[in-house]
Amino acid sequence: MGENDLRTKSAGNWIKGVSVALAASLLLAGCGANKEAAGPEAAKISDAKTAPAAKPAEGGELTYALATSPDTLDPGSSGFAVSHRVFRNIVDSLVYQQKDGSFQPWLATEWTKSDDGKTYTFKLRQNVKFHDGTPFNAAAVKANFDRIAKATGQARALLGPFASADIVDDYSIKVTLSQPFEPFLSGLSSAFLGINSPQAFQQYGDQYGKHPVGTGPFVFVKWSENDEIALKKNPDYNWGPPVADNKGPSHLDKLTFKIVPEEATRIGSVQGGQILAAETVPPQNIVTLKNDAKIAVDQAVTNGTAFSLYFNLHSEPWNDPKLRQAIQLSVDADTIVKTLYLGTYERAWSSLTSGLFGFDESLKNKIKPDIAKANQLLDELGWKKGADGVREKNGKKLILRILDGSPNREKRNDIAAMVQQQLKQVGVNVTLNITKDTNTPLTKDEYDLWGNSQVKADPDVMRNLFRSDREFTKGGTNWSHLADPEIDKLLDQGYSESDPQKRKAAYSKIQQYLIDNAVILPIYEFPYTVARAKTVSGLKYDLLGYPLFYDVSISK
Repeated sequence: MGENDLRTKSAGNWIKGVSVALAASLLLAGCGANKEAAGPEAAKISDAKTAPAAKPAEGGELTYALATSPDTLDPGSSGFAVSHRVFRNIVDSLVYQQKDGSFQPWLATEWTKSDDGKTYTFKLRQNVKFHDGTPFNAAAVKANFDRIAKATGQARALLGPFASADIVDDYSIKVTLSQPFEPFLSGLSSAFLGINSPQAFQQYGDQYGKHPVGTGPFVFVKWSENDEIALKKNPDYNWGPPVADNKGPSHLDKLTFKIVPEEATRIGSVQGGQILAAETVPPQNIVTLKNDAKIAVDQAVTNGTAFSLYFNLHSEPWNDPKLRQAIQLSVDADTIVKTLYLGTYERAWSSLTSGLFGFDESLKNKIKPDIAKANQLLDELGWKKGADGVREKNGKKLILRILDGSPNREKRNDIAAMVQQQLKQVGVNVTLNITKDTNTPLTKDEYDLWGNSQVKADPDVMRNLFRSDREFTKGGTNWSHLADPEIDKLLDQGYSESDPQKRKAAYSKIQQYLIDNAVILPIYEFPYTVARAKTVSGLKYDLLGYPLFYDVSISK
């Protein structure tokens, strides 16, 4: 799941009840304009326990503030994490991926995989209906897969080398791939491949994204643009995922997502009681909120790729690995993370997050700042400090161009500024391009470093980042322009290899290569943070760090 920025939109009139003084005090505390876009360890939950009470309270409405607005509620068309948070409640998936990376039945009761890894046969639950009364069966699953196969985007990528879906009987379906694709089940567990009503596809056509119909615990009611998305309980629901404690309909009567881009307003609304929970808590507010007797703070690891700075290997002189290694030795990621995130984010050591299958533990603490060695490398490469302290070679200044997006999401602009100051001490002149339009400089190669992170539950996320045929200009995300036949081979092995240990070994070699050759500079792992009233219990988080509302109840 790639990252997609959304323009900040104004909240609806409902927010008028929020205390202006409270909002102002939060702004003075340093709230920025960070946004969350759109990866097997358990989600790390801090502060109060989120397990539901022995006898959950029934009824009530959970109001949940989102930092940005979904692009669409059509799972097959969206690529936004914020959209996934909403339609995960509307659509169910064939399988559920546990926090240890294993898979359990959901809408599929069981499945078999052919010896060549190209065919999966699923047996489906019976007596399940979509919210519009359409029966869930093999024909419905086929209609979903056939529709996605003709599309582009996140869902299509998760479907992999899909060749066909064939109905075996009413409740059995065979999916054929053109080649082995080990991340297939992981993709099926995502709400982006959640199963929608084929009747609703026909009824709403290209407007389906405004009228989603699934089999999930909540039924779509309405979407008021830039204001709220309202869902209500599905009274017939009793087929929740295996992670759920609940075995019947939702404890909640209603689930309402409020669109509240402003951090101060969003967090202040939880403190003031206008809403019950809010996402994306700024680091400076986490410490304060943890001391609030009425508020609990959850932090769930967002797995996939860590936020890293990607070198542009097309850009001279940064195509020299020794020069990149000098930068690697000069950037103090520990200081950056501790300073900006106040102990609320984890330092990254690899392209992969530490909770994802395939993460190479040996990379922890492998690279540490060493200014003396960095200076030595720069001297050996012939880059000498001039009178102004900036290094030069053959009459050219040593300039490093850092590109980042605006607004200052997750304090990434501040990271760029700190890197600028850290590299100044070794004589590198860093220029910053903070812009709303990052596509143009990315397309034109007008950058030397670019930062990004992506969310996915499988290490195959690296294929789009580092395979030679995945250039940004060709629809991929290979911002580094890495083109190494051996890396391509390893990525292909990870894509198709069914042996977990062999897969892990392949991804380990890739991660080691990226650090040894200073292709990337890992900075931090992003935690999805939620502030909630302590009357809210049962909120859980999946492998990707996404919230699950099915078990939630509200105590009186």
